[in-house]
Amino acid sequence: MYYDLKSLNLTCYYKIASSGTHFTKTSINEREEDIKPFKKAPLQCFSQNGRPLVKMTHGQVWPKPVIQNSYNVYLEFEQENFYFNSTGYSCDLLHEAFKRYKGLLFLKAKKTSQWLRRLPKNKIAGTLEKLNVKLLSPCEDYPSLNMDEKYEIKIRKSGGTLMAKSIWGILRGLESFSQLIIFEKYCLTFVIRCTSITDYPKFRHRGLLLDTSRHYLPVQTIISMLDAMSYSKLNVFHWHIIDDNSFPYQSKAFPSLSDKGAYGQSAIYSTNDIKLVIEHARQRGIRVIPEIDSPGHTLSWGLGGIPGLLTQCSDTDPNYFGPIDPTVDENYSFIKTLLTEVNELFRDQYLHLGGDEVNMNCWNNSKKLQTFMTLNNISNVEGLEDYYFKHIFNITRELKTVPIVWEELFSDNIHLDHNVVVQIWKPNNFSSLVQEVIDSGYAVLISSCWYLNYIKYGSDWSSFYNCDLSDIVDRNNLLLGGEACVWGEFVDETNVLPLSWPRASAVAEVLWSQVTNYTEARLRLEEHTCRMKRRGVPAQPANGPGFCTY
Repeated sequence: MYYDLKSLNLTCYYKIASSGTHFTKTSINEREEDIKPFKKAPLQCFSQNGRPLVKMTHGQVWPKPVIQNSYNVYLEFEQENFYFNSTGYSCDLLHEAFKRYKGLLFLKAKKTSQWLRRLPKNKIAGTLEKLNVKLLSPCEDYPSLNMDEKYEIKIRKSGGTLMAKSIWGILRGLESFSQLIIFEKYCLTFVIRCTSITDYPKFRHRGLLLDTSRHYLPVQTIISMLDAMSYSKLNVFHWHIIDDNSFPYQSKAFPSLSDKGAYGQSAIYSTNDIKLVIEHARQRGIRVIPEIDSPGHTLSWGLGGIPGLLTQCSDTDPNYFGPIDPTVDENYSFIKTLLTEVNELFRDQYLHLGGDEVNMNCWNNSKKLQTFMTLNNISNVEGLEDYYFKHIFNITRELKTVPIVWEELFSDNIHLDHNVVVQIWKPNNFSSLVQEVIDSGYAVLISSCWYLNYIKYGSDWSSFYNCDLSDIVDRNNLLLGGEACVWGEFVDETNVLPLSWPRASAVAEVLWSQVTNYTEARLRLEEHTCRMKRRGVPAQPANGPGFCTY
């Protein structure tokens, strides 16, 4: 038999046991008569591939599990015969996950006759025909902050099991199981290493913020982002859906907001679009939290024809507008109707209210607002901001929703409800501010070191991975977690996925894993990046020169 060595990139020879003489394939082709006595010896072939900067792992889990023990014994898979076997509670979420992962297990990896060498037979202990999946409690309908994501996996010669108390733990376990599987190029088959895993997240809130106002992102792009989030076990999609630039959210109560405030009719998220995103996220154990940012970042709202909504910043320039006018009572009725609609549609218990970067100069320059402040004994514009949010927090209490706000409200000494979550985003000395918020009794989220839209040439995921939270003292479990942020000034559907991945995966491991190690992680991230590419996520290179073999 003749082998095309150039295409295989292999060096092949017959090893002659008696003398140790080696004949390369070239000499074999040229001097067939010289080796006839030794043709019964096994042909051995070894890869002579190039050298990637970082040699990837094979069948390693991202994010790193809490406890994992692996053994040098493998089980083979047969794509046609393998199945998931439900042995506990069941529901539609579970069966949809089975269908989804059955496809992901064997994606873009086909047997090929070009691979010649097999693993030693003593490494293959049998065949894994099924994974027994035991859900110990009835399925919950929607993921929440306190959902139980713990799971256990055992792969033994006798078979495989995945067990969790909640459906969310099962989903995380199925993702890890899918990452354990290797297409063994030498064995002509799929294999899985005998392994035991006990795993659960370090933080409850592991999110990704996506800005869809500065550049409208198609629904399919958001769907792809949700898929990628699930591959790294992120569990919150923070949808910064509207801002100064555009108002793509289509409100039933106020349709003019998107009719006039969106970039166009093709750049609007309808109710059905939003329901599609929420359902896609729910099936992957991902919460969707919308952000309705006010009183600043609202210039697009003013295009919707709501009388008196925005502050006129200058008496001499009737077209110079700023934040929402906090002195108009009707504005609070409008906001209540809008937030009520949003809260009912998005379903999550939490609602992001924004509150950042309010144009205080506009409020200072408005004679109308200054007169109002004098009549109501408000000494400065921070007091006016406090007056505004007093009304907004009254609305969230009526809606029985938990508000999230940006750090400015805490720094400006706004009177916050006791259950408010403060999100820290400014980079300077963020740990001290986080500590101050915790010591004041408020829950907190961190985004300061995870702005993915700031890019540079080269591998920069280490800066996200090495974000140090170790000096934060959290005795009351108030540090909920954090979020990677993708702001949209220079981000649209053409670059949002490669810009976000695998950099967001680095954030995901920091928020999930109990112990992180950059040196070890870079090998697993190299594999995880190729895994995402195999699944259709156009992730950029993680570590420099290399190649993904499917």
